[in-house]
Amino acid sequence: MLKRLNIYFKEMYPIIPRLLLGIIVFGEIYFIVLLNNGVTEFRINYQEFIGGFTVFSFLLWLRIADDFKDYELDCRLFSSRPLPSGRVKKRDLAIFVGILIAVTVALNAVFMNNFWFFLFLYVYGTLMSLWFFSKKKIQKSLPLALVTHNPVQMIMNVYIISFTCIKYGLSAWTLTNFLAAWTLYFPALIWEVSRKIRAPKDETEYVTYSKLFGYQKSTVFVLVLTWVDILTNVLLVWNLNKISVVALLLNTGWMTLKFMQFIKDPTRFKIVDKVERYTYIQETMMLLTVAAFLVIGKV
Repeated sequence: MLKRLNIYFKEMYPIIPRLLLGIIVFGEIYFIVLLNNGVTEFRINYQEFIGGFTVFSFLLWLRIADDFKDYELDCRLFSSRPLPSGRVKKRDLAIFVGILIAVTVALNAVFMNNFWFFLFLYVYGTLMSLWFFSKKKIQKSLPLALVTHNPVQMIMNVYIISFTCIKYGLSAWTLTNFLAAWTLYFPALIWEVSRKIRAPKDETEYVTYSKLFGYQKSTVFVLVLTWVDILTNVLLVWNLNKISVVALLLNTGWMTLKFMQFIKDPTRFKIVDKVERYTYIQETMMLLTVAAFLVIGKV
């Protein structure tokens, strides 16, 4: 079983990089909220690491839940993946997820200050895994699946924000918190749509946004989302570091150029590859902004 699970993690969800990502996501929102509220004296302990682990654990659970949900489709279209190929068994993943959820619930119930927000996050995740009890309706509609599933990223952001506000006694209803709730939602939305945009020659039985709406309209939609995303980022770092604002805008300008190139010739590259690079650079710059403020103060 352990060998089979290792195959799954290696190909579908590398543990160490994704655990670090969970900590980074938690840390980015945590420090952005604090710094924009003027808090520079931090009380970091085991709770922050549990929060980062919770983000990692939740996203891993969603990854496995998606593999169960899409099992029949994956057997037809992605038969080489670990689960549909039989190299990993459903029972392996079911046992692992049971242990993972139990550990995550216990840690949050005992050590965290926002258990009700955690519970809401996991209830929503459970409803997602069950297609909100409307599998036939949602599975057939890509836009409906997006509308019902993608908000989970914002709910996860609210989980982080709630912990931070409760721990430091901050007001929950502020513009900073509103923007922070959106700041990692848009990258997730942009990536989710972009990965289902293909050149006409690359379309298969798999339903994509480019098949439904055309690759040009789909790409323009993601382009608009990208500029909305950069607006939230700029507003969050404006009072922390003006150099970061310039860097964020330059990165978005580069991504805009790539979108225009793809619209002109969709065979040049896969747009999702460029979106992933944009996102990594964008989030890295947000983290560097936080680090720079902590080291040298406002610039």
